[in-house]
Amino acid sequence: MDEPLITVVVPIYNEEGTLLELLERLRRAPFRKEIIVVDDGSTDKTPDILAEQRDIVALRHERNRGKGAAIRTALQHATGDILIIQDADLEYDPNEIPKVVAPIIKGEAQVVYGSRFFRGLPREMPLPNKIANILLAWAVRILFRYPLTDEATCYKAFRTDLLRSMNLKCERFEFCPEVTAKSLKRGVPIREVELLHYRPRRKAEGKKIRWTDGLEAIWTLLRYRFRD
Repeated sequence: MDEPLITVVVPIYNEEGTLLELLERLRRAPFRKEIIVVDDGSTDKTPDILAEQRDIVALRHERNRGKGAAIRTALQHATGDILIIQDADLEYDPNEIPKVVAPIIKGEAQVVYGSRFFRGLPREMPLPNKIANILLAWAVRILFRYPLTDEATCYKAFRTDLLRSMNLKCERFEFCPEVTAKSLKRGVPIREVELLHYRPRRKAEGKKIRWTDGLEAIWTLLRYRFRD
């Protein structure tokens, strides 16, 4: 059987310092792939760097709209059987993508998350982010009665046709709770696999998500729990 094509979606905003290394890591990672990078209105050298790449699909928003909007744009162009999200800040190792998508390839799952927390919260993660992640895990348990350990992980993989059918509305970081809620509400289990390589980035290094986004995520889970 032919190896399935994996669409790797990279939403990016002002990440000139890590973009080239990320693309090289993705290229070397051992799986068949198409790489779709959506520049979400960057004002640094990100557009120039992308213009020099010939083996990726590079898309652009003329103004910054948010991670969710970038993912929705990429989804319109994805041709892979499976789609996974990859942040551009090097917190996650692309060499772990094959084990994240493996349950989907084997037909054992339609949605798989790579969990950072099988062995507890990383010591390097700022305290507010730890609290936000704990609250998100409990929100999923309470609202959906599902024992998810890492709701906000970047590494979320889906059958592409399933993700398209969700009619996503997200604009910013609420992508994560929207797909979590819509998967579980449909009765689609979320398989989790352990990630072994995760390097938390701090605010001083350009980390964009804030603990307040955790509150918005909880509200999004609550909203989609009681509506389509």
